[in-house]
Amino acid sequence: MSIRTSSRGRGFASVIIGTMFWGLSGAVAQFLFANLHVQPLWLVGVRLLGAGLLLLGYTAVRRGTGVFSIWRNRHDAFLLVVFAICGMMPSQLTYFLAVSYGNAATATVLQFLGPLFIIIYLALASRQWPRRVDVVSIVVALVGTYLLVTQGRLTSLALAPAAVLWGVLAGVSQASYTLLPRQLLRRYDETQVVGWAMLIGGVPLWPVLGVTGMPHLGWVGVAAIAFIIVFGTLFAYLLYLKSLAYIPASTTGMLSAFEPLTATVTTVLFLGTKLAGAEIVGGVLILLTTVLQALPARQATKVER
Repeated sequence: MSIRTSSRGRGFASVIIGTMFWGLSGAVAQFLFANLHVQPLWLVGVRLLGAGLLLLGYTAVRRGTGVFSIWRNRHDAFLLVVFAICGMMPSQLTYFLAVSYGNAATATVLQFLGPLFIIIYLALASRQWPRRVDVVSIVVALVGTYLLVTQGRLTSLALAPAAVLWGVLAGVSQASYTLLPRQLLRRYDETQVVGWAMLIGGVPLWPVLGVTGMPHLGWVGVAAIAFIIVFGTLFAYLLYLKSLAYIPASTTGMLSAFEPLTATVTTVLFLGTKLAGAEIVGGVLILLTTVLQALPARQATKVER
């Protein structure tokens, strides 16, 4: 086996395992909401605080006092706070609210509408019509969303209106989460940026932690929350980043489809979630937009080679 083949194998394994951890964390959150009556805002606050501290600790071990370097530049510090409050916190909160009002499978799929909103934003910002592949992606995503939320029936919703609203907002938040930190990620380590963003993004939710208090979890609930923080956030993110060192970002983006796949299989098999055929087709169409968006990047890579 060549070194290149071995590296690609590590990249594939890293992104698949990492995104599966993300998908499992959504299913675990659904279990906490439905069976242990954990409040979404409380869980998001705990997740951001716990994962933020772990990521910053990991960065401090690797970079020492360099973990604080981002705060030495006022402009970058301002961008970090904006990313934390307008990108990180909303992306976590809207997703968990979509899970609580619906289920992890549909919430995770609706979150993948993020590329659709990125296309729209970039077209408006550049004052240019979207590319042909972008237009196709928009149409496919809209058809998929229609099938997912209505099961193909015009007169009713298959999901609770709140689940649809928060799911779509999760897609919007995923777009802002992707766009806002671009300047920071060019100058600083990813774990440093995300760690601080998680810690700061959790600050508005700290009062919720104090008011709500610790729910009656038992050892199962504690283990579930620990899984969400450690595996569903810390390890998932680190594995995803590791994959980028071995395989192209376009390939990583396509393999991220293992996140909704894992969430769907887990919730159907273990949590009793039922999905109609139209919902499955709609979910596949939404995920197809990720593949469509990755095609131009893959073609460009082939030309360069």
